[in-house]
Amino acid sequence: MVSKYENVLNLVFAEPWAITPEYMAIIRGVVLRRASGVQMAQDEIDAAVGPRRSAQPARSGSVAVLPLYGPMAQRMNLMSEVSGGTSTQQFGAMFTQAMADPNVGSIVIDLDSPGGSVFGIQELWDTMMSHRGRKPVTAVANSMAASAAYWIATAADSISVTPGGAVGSIGVIMEHTDISAALETAGVKTTLISAGKRKAMGNQFEPLSEESLGELQAKVDAYYAMFTNAVAKGRGVPSATVRNGYGEGDVVLAQEAKRLGMVDRIETLDQAIGRMMGQGQRAGARAELVATDTVTLQTGDLMDEEMLAISPVPEPDPSPEPDREPVPANAQLLTARRRAFD
Repeated sequence: MVSKYENVLNLVFAEPWAITPEYMAIIRGVVLRRASGVQMAQDEIDAAVGPRRSAQPARSGSVAVLPLYGPMAQRMNLMSEVSGGTSTQQFGAMFTQAMADPNVGSIVIDLDSPGGSVFGIQELWDTMMSHRGRKPVTAVANSMAASAAYWIATAADSISVTPGGAVGSIGVIMEHTDISAALETAGVKTTLISAGKRKAMGNQFEPLSEESLGELQAKVDAYYAMFTNAVAKGRGVPSATVRNGYGEGDVVLAQEAKRLGMVDRIETLDQAIGRMMGQGQRAGARAELVATDTVTLQTGDLMDEEMLAISPVPEPDPSPEPDREPVPANAQLLTARRRAFD
């Protein structure tokens, strides 16, 4: 074994993943080859896991387009060398920066990911949810938002999928590899010396016991509950709907995903960007108006028939109650203008 891949092996084989089983098998194959000392050219890796794509954010007018490509992990490090992908920490920083940028009116998340490690996913989802309502955000499965990627997508205000795309794979998977027979054949015997009842639980040097299996299943179930509860909150549906009606662990194609309520629209990335341009402009206008604490409006500023038809301004009460001050006309006009944007 090559020692530099020990952490990657532990991540792949000893921890839960929210990823499609097919892509998990691809990562496993590449990691095992690299860890055993097999040299792989970049084109061989790309052929196995897919070509790497630029993860740099882009801008289309007032719309920030944030890419989320490939397998996800909290800190990519050696995983980037093996499979490319997205760091949840880096994506969270990119998202927060776009939210703080006054020139960004709305955000489109361009998703093409099979999911990834469970570590860092809930934290990124929480970060995105904490900003919900500040600017319009839509996530576009272009063409796949599977498992952890769909988990993240549900923190957006809305989800779209391209006509040929897919979403879902809501589930958690964990692998255990028992290499004890292979080591015995090779004349190798490994003895683990540990302290703590569960410290060596599920190790690869011995068959998995029933107790260890139960413990690992409990860990997977805990992450699955976290996953489904987040999706339910993000989509505004009961957890039972997510568990029983959102594909039950399988990916779901565009039309079926729309029927099930897993997505809001079927559209291309360009269509989503065009739609969000208008939303970002309206949101920016509302935010600017609401942020104005002290505004002096001339009586004629909003006295056009269209505005009065939308939100008529009541006449001031000529005889207010003794313990109440009359509402200034300017404040009434400001209220009418706010209502027009709502």
